[in-house]
Amino acid sequence: MSRVADMTDGKQTENTAGTEGTDGAVVIRPHRVVWMSGALAVLLLAVFVTVAVLLRSQDTGVIFMVSDQIAMIGVGVFLAGAAMLFATPRVRADSDGVHVRNIGVSRTFGWDEVLSVSFPDGASFARLELPDYEYYSMMAIQAVDRERAVAAVRALRRLHSAAHRD
Repeated sequence: MSRVADMTDGKQTENTAGTEGTDGAVVIRPHRVVWMSGALAVLLLAVFVTVAVLLRSQDTGVIFMVSDQIAMIGVGVFLAGAAMLFATPRVRADSDGVHVRNIGVSRTFGWDEVLSVSFPDGASFARLELPDYEYYSMMAIQAVDRERAVAAVRALRRLHSAAHRD
């Protein structure tokens, strides 16, 4: 992780919410889920490769071909890739608005569309409160990241309030 100015007090410390660009943009990514999905991907790939190797070495009464082994490894690669999708969420916010990339879906909001940034008790993800009692979850800011999530919500709230002061 890079060393940049902390978003809470201006001291040179480790940035726990993400990286802060030179233009004041804040980029937030999940932390613990990256490790968990990476471990799951490695485990899935190892299991499917092991099964593929053992398909032809064990006498099971069924004739397995090399194509079956390759297909089994392909399934493992596919499932490992699917597990890594949980590591892709990201939030990028600057003075103009916030861009939220969840799994497979991205959306950009101007700060004028956002009523507030919240992290309700018991929720897994932080969210943007929108008009008409709607909200949009930000999967990059997760409860399991604890202090990182708090710092990320505070950074987004600062950008939100700065945009509404102007």
